[in-house]
Amino acid sequence: MLDFQPTIVRTMKKINLLLPLLFMITFGFSQHDIKRTIITTDGEIDDVDTFIRFLMYTNEFDTEGIIYSSSMWHWKGDGKGTTMVSEMEMTRNIYGERSELRWPGTSWIQEVLAEYEKVHPNLLLHDKNYPTAKELLAMVKVGNIDFEGEMDNRTEGSAWIAQKLLDEDPREIFLQAWGGTNTIARALKSIEEDYSDHKDWESIKEGVSKKAIIYTIMDQDATYKKYIGPNWPKIRVFYNANQFWCFAYPWKQVVPKSQQPYLEGSFMGANIINDHGPLLKKYYSYGDGQKQEGDPNHFEGDILKIANTERGSFSKYDFISEGDSPAFLHLVDVGLDNYENPSRGGWSGRFVQSEENPHRYEDGKAASDLNPETGEMDKSYAQTRWIKPMQLDFAARADWCIKSFDEANHPPNISVSEGNAIHAKPGEIIDLNLSGEDIDGHPVSFKVWPYVEAGDGAASIELNTNKVSVQIPETAKIGEKYHVIVEGTDTGFPALTRYQRVIIKIE
Repeated sequence: MLDFQPTIVRTMKKINLLLPLLFMITFGFSQHDIKRTIITTDGEIDDVDTFIRFLMYTNEFDTEGIIYSSSMWHWKGDGKGTTMVSEMEMTRNIYGERSELRWPGTSWIQEVLAEYEKVHPNLLLHDKNYPTAKELLAMVKVGNIDFEGEMDNRTEGSAWIAQKLLDEDPREIFLQAWGGTNTIARALKSIEEDYSDHKDWESIKEGVSKKAIIYTIMDQDATYKKYIGPNWPKIRVFYNANQFWCFAYPWKQVVPKSQQPYLEGSFMGANIINDHGPLLKKYYSYGDGQKQEGDPNHFEGDILKIANTERGSFSKYDFISEGDSPAFLHLVDVGLDNYENPSRGGWSGRFVQSEENPHRYEDGKAASDLNPETGEMDKSYAQTRWIKPMQLDFAARADWCIKSFDEANHPPNISVSEGNAIHAKPGEIIDLNLSGEDIDGHPVSFKVWPYVEAGDGAASIELNTNKVSVQIPETAKIGEKYHVIVEGTDTGFPALTRYQRVIIKIE
């Protein structure tokens, strides 16, 4: 493949790139700016569905790259018949040696954006921050796609990521790996190749490490373990290997029964897919008659094949999968204040700091929440507990594609008069005053609960309309933190919820 940064050009660029990067290292980042993000995707049908939902939220962050990449499930091949065997046990056992694998091509993003362009004028009625399709198209690049885990060659996509990591904007770059991490790894490798001999290499590396955050859905190739982890150990990584499954293909086996109606065709078809404009009509669902080109394994659209599958029995318009949506949902500020610290939990799940690497956060058993339906600790409940409000929020944004501002619903604004950080003594009672403003004029009702797993224990809570009394246990110890989640839900349709998190520190 072509080298998109020839040696001479790379050398000339070094001088221009180093000064802003060193400035960034010296003065740090503003954590309250609009977040910057780049997505890398292998084009699985669940990536397409994730991308459609992603577009509905592009008013919430700055999209600075949409990169075709490969994974253990999808790669193009080099067109010469060269074969490979997957480095990942699951796909090695399923597919064996191949010269390509289920490659959906490099045009589907542009096709989806063409439908986004049609609904964009209506989206602007609800928020002027929605980017144009033209602006997003300029961000579409082809990364490392020839093979699973291929990172030998510089590509347009990897060069784009490297450029963003070295640019003069001091804000962090939230890198989403919806497939493999190989294009991200190639970007980092290019930076290492170009600057490792520079006298300021350690400072440059430190700056890039502070600027990059990787949210990865599993290891979908071996490039994180083989290159990124060992060579860039200070890059923050949010590693979702368990919680995403509740928003993926086996959701019927994972999602609590009380939440499943919001993923079923009776909800999805009426409130999101049908009669909501051309973009939402592209959304893949069970029995919808759609078939992705290039993927012979995509059977879900065939109504005759979905009554009984190994995942369960499905009906028309049932949710298939958006296994990658938790990645971008981490950027959507709904008031849970989890961006800085993913151990707090939010719409993207909850993660705990790795014992081996303080820059790595993981889900799994240690990040389990108590599932009230089973009475047991559940590795997925940190994600499934939010499905109803997330789905209602998606349905509201689907309405934004076709309805005027006055016809649609918009989220309320929730506040706590006493603030979000409070100090207290063991046994103390804290009084909180809540308020909710709704731009549509709908009344807002409150629910308040202790997020036990996110903190050090449970406080007792008594809610009276918009006043809350929080009783700190007598047994609380100095330095412990108690998390109180305030939910404010409006009475519009779909009913929308926003939050405030109050953290009470014991002194």
